[in-house]
Amino acid sequence: MSASLNFLLDNNYTRGSVDKTLFIKRDNDELFIAQIYVDDIVFGSTNNTKVQQFVDVMSLEFEMSLVGELSYFLGLQIRQMHDGIFITQAKYAKNLVKKFGLEKAKHCDTPMSTTLKLSKDASGKSVEQTLYRGMIGSLLYLTASRPDISFSVGVCARYQADPKESHLSSVKRIIRYVNGTSNYGIWYSFDTNASLVGFSDADWAGNCDDRKSTSGGCFFLGNNLVSWFCKKQNSISLSTAEAEYIAAGSGCTQLLWMMKQMLVDYGFNQGTLTLFCDNMSAINISKNPVQHSRTKHIDIRHHFIRELVENKCIVLEHVGTNDQLADLFTKPLDATRFKTLSRSIGICLVE
Repeated sequence: MSASLNFLLDNNYTRGSVDKTLFIKRDNDELFIAQIYVDDIVFGSTNNTKVQQFVDVMSLEFEMSLVGELSYFLGLQIRQMHDGIFITQAKYAKNLVKKFGLEKAKHCDTPMSTTLKLSKDASGKSVEQTLYRGMIGSLLYLTASRPDISFSVGVCARYQADPKESHLSSVKRIIRYVNGTSNYGIWYSFDTNASLVGFSDADWAGNCDDRKSTSGGCFFLGNNLVSWFCKKQNSISLSTAEAEYIAAGSGCTQLLWMMKQMLVDYGFNQGTLTLFCDNMSAINISKNPVQHSRTKHIDIRHHFIRELVENKCIVLEHVGTNDQLADLFTKPLDATRFKTLSRSIGICLVE
């Protein structure tokens, strides 16, 4: 890896300011990008001739095996079409289902039930930790191309220290869902733009054990999903507004990192960033610099969002509940809404 890094630097490639494995070379309006991961290189250009020149030069300098249109990188299968790129882990998903003996099990419409609330289940029967952790680890790897299972896998992962039969049943449900959607992946359309926007949401007091809320967010570059997260909050929120406000703060942090640091390396520049939130109280708190009885208990570190709004770095916009895409990363959903939101973030099947 060090040899290839030095070779690129010696040939006038610019190293990313944040991601040190990213190398960029600009020639007038043409752009070439190479990303190095251990002994793999993913590269592309706005000019196909530049791509072939890179292949020729690198092949002379190093031993390289070039994978064609259907390429495998970190278990991902990347298929380029005339109108976009489809990324899937279909083969990995099928092997995962087979590995845990659920290939003949009944499929599920959603990865998590809306009626069952997981808890520590202290009185439940314990199951083998190695098996449970193996399932969680395998599913976490699959979330690279399947954000639709991120929330359910994250919730089940909380119980790895002492898994019970109820937890194992929930993990098996996720695998049964994967079994029925193993050929699904995420679609990236060429018909898009360079505007970065985000959605943030929170499930207030959703954890049955400690009543902590779950923050969720997803971020789009134009029409395409480029980042997402779902995380249990560190402290207990005393209201829905507080939970949503903390989630919005996490969303702002991610937006700033993506635009002000990472995307600048790719040549993207944007003025005010937009974060969509479905809670008006949280939006109003972000615009009000005065501490009062309803907000003075909120940790001061979450109030940095006010400065961002005041300086017009970020604007919080209200979005209707039905259009809140981050719902997919904060709570279990019924089959109809789950499928609608999954399609909205780009999860689909491409024949």
